[in-house]
Amino acid sequence: MSQLSRLISILTLLRSKRLLTASELSKKFDVSVRTIYRDIRKIEEAGVPVNTIEGKGYSLMEGYTVSPVQFTEKQANALITAQLLVHQTNDSSFTTDFNEALTKIKSVFRTSIQEKSELLASKIYVFDTNYENISSDALSEIQLAITHFNYVEINYRKAADPNMTFRKIEPYALFSTNNKWILIAWCYLRNEYRAFRLDRIQSFKILLERFIDRNFNLKTYFQSCPYDSK
Repeated sequence: MSQLSRLISILTLLRSKRLLTASELSKKFDVSVRTIYRDIRKIEEAGVPVNTIEGKGYSLMEGYTVSPVQFTEKQANALITAQLLVHQTNDSSFTTDFNEALTKIKSVFRTSIQEKSELLASKIYVFDTNYENISSDALSEIQLAITHFNYVEINYRKAADPNMTFRKIEPYALFSTNNKWILIAWCYLRNEYRAFRLDRIQSFKILLERFIDRNFNLKTYFQSCPYDSK
């Protein structure tokens, strides 16, 4: 890889990731850490505002933008295919956000790539063999609550139970199985971690109050408490 290509790639990575270390970049491009230091200096000399966080790595200044990158046809096809798979989540908030993001991404496609991607979209179909009505509209908000450590209040209805229960929870993780989105949260009603199907949440409220992270580990949870999606 030429130096120019590497500099462009480093800049692209900085735009797509919050923080990168010199060690990560050196392994990525198979060059020395010293070479990465020189590359970062060249990027800075070109007028790009790179923040150097001592002992942590590099990031771009908040709000900085550069000219849009060009997508290859295969990359565009991957996004079109992902859009069809995203629609299988049956969560209206998430599919709406993804579609809006993809519209912005498509705006930088070259005309020829856009025409090919539209053609491909008309020639792909994803069959859903699960006929259960499991729609929801909470995924996007719940994701924000997880990353901002906000308490959430929910009214929840279990399967085959006509009664709703009120829960105050600390949301920690999400996973998807059989087209169902499952939230793992600390439940104050049960005083333990519980799994909640998003489509069974009848209403919810994201609170401004924040909780202290319990250092939840999803892998450890699965090992100790496998989930039954029914």
